[in-house]
Amino acid sequence: MKELVEVIAGALVDDPSAVVVTEEEDDKQILINLTVAPDDMGKVIGKQGRIAKAIRTVVRAAGGSRTDKKILVDIK
Repeated sequence: MKELVEVIAGALVDDPSAVVVTEEEDDKQILINLTVAPDDMGKVIGKQGRIAKAIRTVVRAAGGSRTDKKILVDIK
């Protein structure tokens, strides 16, 4: 999952070297934290959050078949 978010975010931003993705897992969920440069925040979120929602949807679809845990993507 982490690699998928890195690839998607890296393609969207102007500064791919500033993209940092961490993954935390517990019994019930997987939390993926995405951090980008402040100037690139709007590109990752998109108008009315459409790109952020699309990223979350793709990650859930890719990971949902592998695990029964809830997958959350947090953009900072």
